[in-house]
Amino acid sequence: MPLTFVSTGGTIDKIYFDAKSDYKIGDPQIIDILRMARVDFDYRVCSILQKDSLELTDADRLLIRETIEAAPGQHFIVTHGTDTMIETAKVLEGLGDRVIVLTGSLTPARFKQTDAEFNVGVAIGAVQALPAGVYIAMNGRIWDPDTVRKNRDENRFESVAG
Repeated sequence: MPLTFVSTGGTIDKIYFDAKSDYKIGDPQIIDILRMARVDFDYRVCSILQKDSLELTDADRLLIRETIEAAPGQHFIVTHGTDTMIETAKVLEGLGDRVIVLTGSLTPARFKQTDAEFNVGVAIGAVQALPAGVYIAMNGRIWDPDTVRKNRDENRFESVAG
């Protein structure tokens, strides 16, 4: 199963420069995460954006969709910022027999205490096991984009029902 990672930026790729939270989006951290995990499957990484998800436009979301539509294979993981991950997931619906899992992190992958590796691992397991559709892998769970929200106060994803 060749797996395609589509990197769009977000917290997972952020580099912070000072205590005032000055940052930039760096190179895709998914490459280092996969290398350190010593994964043993075929994959490719396609870096198309380096943006905070709050800066993503409708055109950016269309680019993500078009990238997946044009790519070979059925299994995709999109690394994405958490603030607008749900909006992007909804734009990716209806892409036939593809399994698409969006994931990211609430703290940068470069930090010692990050959720990035865990979320990517959950996404990798999910993309191999789930039927065609679009999903979100965050906080150790697989979410339907229609029934999840980001709770910014608690800094986690949760059911729309609470």
